[in-house]
Amino acid sequence: MTPQALPLRQDPEFSRLLRPRGVAVVGASADLGRIGGQPVRLLTEYGYAGKVYPVNPKYTALAGLACYPDIAAVPQPCDVAIIAVAAKQVAATLRQCGEAGIAFAIVFTAGFREIGGEGIALEHDLAQAVAASGVRVVGPNCIGIMNVPERIYMGFGPGFHNPNLRCGPVAFVSQSGGFAFSVVGLVDAQGIGFRYIVSGGNEADLTTLDFIEHFLDRDDVEVVVSYMEGIADGARLRAIGRRALDKRKPILIWKAGNSGIGRTAATSHTASMTADYSLYRAAFREGGFIEVRDSDDLADCIRAFTGRKLPRGNRIAVITTSGGSGVLMADHCDQEGLSLPEFQPGTLDQLRAIMPAFSTFANPADFTAQLSGNHELFNQGLRIVLDDPSFDQVIIRYGAVQGGNSHLWAQGIAELCATTDKPLLIAWSRPPELSARSLAILAEHRIPWCLTPVRTAHAAGVLHRFADKLATLRPAKIERPLEPVPLAWPAAAATLSEYRARDYLAAYGIPVAKEILLPPDALSSATALDLRFPVAVKVESPDIPHKTEAGAVRLAVADLAAMRAAAQAVVASARAFKPDARIEGVLVAEMQQGLETIVGALCDPYFGPVVLFGVGGITTELLKEVSYRFAPFDLQTAKEMIEENRLAPLFKGYRGRAPLDVDALAGVLSRLSWLIADHAAHIGEIDLNPVFVRVAGEGACVADALIVTRAA
Repeated sequence: MTPQALPLRQDPEFSRLLRPRGVAVVGASADLGRIGGQPVRLLTEYGYAGKVYPVNPKYTALAGLACYPDIAAVPQPCDVAIIAVAAKQVAATLRQCGEAGIAFAIVFTAGFREIGGEGIALEHDLAQAVAASGVRVVGPNCIGIMNVPERIYMGFGPGFHNPNLRCGPVAFVSQSGGFAFSVVGLVDAQGIGFRYIVSGGNEADLTTLDFIEHFLDRDDVEVVVSYMEGIADGARLRAIGRRALDKRKPILIWKAGNSGIGRTAATSHTASMTADYSLYRAAFREGGFIEVRDSDDLADCIRAFTGRKLPRGNRIAVITTSGGSGVLMADHCDQEGLSLPEFQPGTLDQLRAIMPAFSTFANPADFTAQLSGNHELFNQGLRIVLDDPSFDQVIIRYGAVQGGNSHLWAQGIAELCATTDKPLLIAWSRPPELSARSLAILAEHRIPWCLTPVRTAHAAGVLHRFADKLATLRPAKIERPLEPVPLAWPAAAATLSEYRARDYLAAYGIPVAKEILLPPDALSSATALDLRFPVAVKVESPDIPHKTEAGAVRLAVADLAAMRAAAQAVVASARAFKPDARIEGVLVAEMQQGLETIVGALCDPYFGPVVLFGVGGITTELLKEVSYRFAPFDLQTAKEMIEENRLAPLFKGYRGRAPLDVDALAGVLSRLSWLIADHAAHIGEIDLNPVFVRVAGEGACVADALIVTRAA
């Protein structure tokens, strides 16, 4: 989704939208089941304490309320107008709202950008009306907003027809209204409530990012959830992610629309390996975002974070009364990047002194089914484990949690949790309806529980990842390795030849292979080269960016005579491949050795300059094993980029081979990030393929380069 650009205005006073003193329903219907009638009924019957003003010239009264002929007649104060009129009337209605001093409008009406054609023009008119009136708009084509604790249901549809929704410290911003409220219902059924829910619709004015940023600043919101299909400002998304970390509030992001968005007609390998979702994932990784995949996942993450405790590291203890569930959780904790260290000797001594003889005290620990019904003893063991400094968080699974005295066990757990700052998560593994009393105790004391062992391990992993982001957050400003270098760029978009591209790279200290350019008239007469054989021989043509595909490359050319023959051959192959190609000569370069990697950069229209890295040249394209970072970045970030690649063990000396020069490769990545950041207005794509990485201490070298420029 790409919202239209609007003139810069002051931030809206969202309190008037979320807690309006009065709400006008423009296009109100006497049929309270219709779109224009539902908000009238919801606001008057579900507990909204403010005033409701139906607006429709057809009626003088509606649902027991005075009905007004137009916006100008609505009494003040009125902070929000719900608009449910024909699309062609929306812009004029917004202007009337502005004249009446109404600050916000929620536009239910569809038939705008989403239908194309005339709808695009109507949305343009709407945007102009927003800019002229000063009214801030949610929508159009949205289903509304909900303030759950105050029962301010300004919307329509099945999701709004539940006056008993639970309330919790969670705000939900969604680019799909119907889907969002179905998720709210599913999560509510699992005992989790929300505080605010926003359906953004077409986002012709207020956007998902506006609302996320606002909710991060609200004291009554602890967790922000967003269903997102796309945004127009990647830089702002990244800034909001950092703000979430500064606020220590997670953004649970449900990103959709991720498949089949690959770039087409790409000139370079770089662009062909980059899709929109890759860049979203890079933004999510660096900021306070946690991706969720389903409503159960969302429920578990909300419970985990509203427990208000974060682990200090990745060490976890698992305690069960079922060996099988312990093994299962151990497997999934490992997949989540959590470690399961051994208990300290003192912990073991205390556990052996009180636990049944057949208990096992490895991690995971199995207190055995003999503890069924003996909740006091289970909790004694838990107390001992919580005191062990070897662990940062704990998962427990106790089989006897339904019926009987299980509520006493839950009460004991609550008392233990009050004395520790370590997260404790419970794998419930019983039908919740059989344990309502126990679960109510856990909810009261904000103790996270999940329905299965696997889900519990995932929730523990989520807590660790967010805590790790907080612990490793770097300063927003990074030091430059060099001052900006002025470069001369073509006035029009162009593909720079390799020989010319290397000068731009060298200006930023990026090492390139030693090479010379032989003009066409010197191909058969060259008698000496200031190069070390063997060499690579490549045609130099701005019209043939991929020389290998044209058969215009010869490698490992051994001597001068062979070089002359190879030069003639690559020119002939180039002309056969593209008869009208401009041939500027032949590039002769010293052959390079080392591990072959690919490094690239591009300027994305939404996220700005980005650098990518992969191992193995064509292997990178085949495996799609690519790391991304937003430019510019420092050496440490570049090293993290290298280390997260699945083939990173190759750099450390795999199977007895010598370690490779990671520092030199990191330097290439970082300096390239500054090159594209400094000259983003002129660069479309940069493709360095291959970049050879030699053994430690011997550096890295760009063997082939391509730069695609764009008109400034």
